Amino acid sequence: MSDRNSTEINAGSMADIAFLLLIFFLVTTTLDTEIGIPKRLPEKQTHPINILLKEKNVLEISINANDKILIEGHQIIKIDMLKLLVIDFIDNGSGTNMNGEKCNWCHGKKEINSSEHPEKAIIKLQTNRNTSYATYITVQNEILNAYYELRNNLANSLYGESLDKLEIKFKSNKKNKALASKIETIKTKYPQLIFEEAPLTHNMQ
Repeated sequence: MSDRNSTEINAGSMADIAFLLLIFFLVTTTLDTEIGIPKRLPEKQTHPINILLKEKNVLEISINANDKILIEGHQIIKIDMLKLLVIDFIDNGSGTNMNGEKCNWCHGKKEINSSEHPEKAIIKLQTNRNTSYATYITVQNEILNAYYELRNNLANSLYGESLDKLEIKFKSNKKNKALASKIETIKTKYPQLIFEEAPLTHNMQ
């Protein structure tokens, strides 16, 4: 009987080909990565400050469900106005601190209806459960930028260097008590007093 041609397919190398294809797709495929939002956390107060709360010493900033920024619950402002508004409030200097000392480093307008002293100036931030995270982070960063600017300006005035430069120097020489004292002085004169309330469940106007 004559031999017939075999109809079987040689699949011996199929596993190798599949493995090579898998490697190819793993190497050439780009995977989407989540991009975080940069955020600076408010610093922890090492020396608790006793504050007699007065309405004029509290700046209420709220973000509603539509991401609108409101001051004192009714005045709608744009985000690029926020930092200057916070600076004016903190640096107003219309009165004294708890020890009866005036803010002789403040350059504010000294309006009687605004904060008396940086040690009394509280920023209260109120959000809504539907507030976007991006807007919340942007608002908080603008508040921190206000403190950042005030502190750097004061450091330049007192020591001829910004607070940034003082902190960089201190990181490389943490035994330098003079630098530590300068940094502490600046932060004490402009303490970060930021209070965040629990998000509201209803919409703010």
